[in-house]
Amino acid sequence: MRAVDGVSFSIPVGGTLGLVGESACGKTTTGLMLAHLLEPSAGSIVFDGRDVTMLRGAALRRFRPNIQMIFQDPYTSLNPRLSVAEIVAEPLRINHRGTRSEIDHRVRGLLDAVGLPAEVARRRPQEFSGGQRQRIAIARALALAPRLIVCDEPVSALDMSVQAKILNLLRDLQRQLGVSYLFISHDLSVVRIVADVVAVMYLGRIVETGPAEAVFADPRHPYTQALMAAVPDPYKRSGVTPLPGEVPSNINPPRGCRFAARCPARMPMCEASPPSLHEIEPARRVACFLHHAIPDQDAVGRGTAA
Repeated sequence: MRAVDGVSFSIPVGGTLGLVGESACGKTTTGLMLAHLLEPSAGSIVFDGRDVTMLRGAALRRFRPNIQMIFQDPYTSLNPRLSVAEIVAEPLRINHRGTRSEIDHRVRGLLDAVGLPAEVARRRPQEFSGGQRQRIAIARALALAPRLIVCDEPVSALDMSVQAKILNLLRDLQRQLGVSYLFISHDLSVVRIVADVVAVMYLGRIVETGPAEAVFADPRHPYTQALMAAVPDPYKRSGVTPLPGEVPSNINPPRGCRFAARCPARMPMCEASPPSLHEIEPARRVACFLHHAIPDQDAVGRGTAA
């Protein structure tokens, strides 16, 4: 099984790439590999022009502070036996970043940066709300001054009002620190707020990528269009449009386009071979035969009626 298959994208310096798709499509696996928490079986991860997939031992330890991670569930990602100060200070101590007094000063500064008062430092995670816990997790991720943070569904476990506060915090920190984000989410409304560039994933592959404004204004891949149609909109009288069919097994994926069985515009060629990620205009790429060339109209008609 290939959980992630031929995925390729770039994250802009000081910007945000939003990685979107249905659950179990490979988004989190991609983030874990980027953070060196999973080893890829093939391919490369290039950071500042350097392939970091082969780093081991001391070289890997020196590199790790560059990429940190914010996990989805703030209720399970924080050690309940440690105080807030110990949680935020742990990366600094492991990496020998300063004396005890210097680390204490850094912890106070990080808590202030995420909007928490210094007096919370002695308390434990279970004494806080979900939003406050995620602020603690963000402070921990910032401790080593990373250049890239993998945000794995960082607001999906939070109430709507709390989500907005955490998203605003992440955007403010990005402006202040110049940090880049890989923002993983299945919630398109959230990604639309935070992302500069969007990559849409389906069954382990990227099917569309481009500037966020362009993708949301004019989605080109049928799967991206289906995702947009499934977003609740109070101004739509018809309600949401559910995506038909089931996701194929990634243990035995289809030979052709992996979305073909669910696609309303499928053609015979879609089931024969997989489409490559093709540039349709500057900075926009789509993996769909509809955009590789102008297909025969009879074939399009047969595919639509199938």
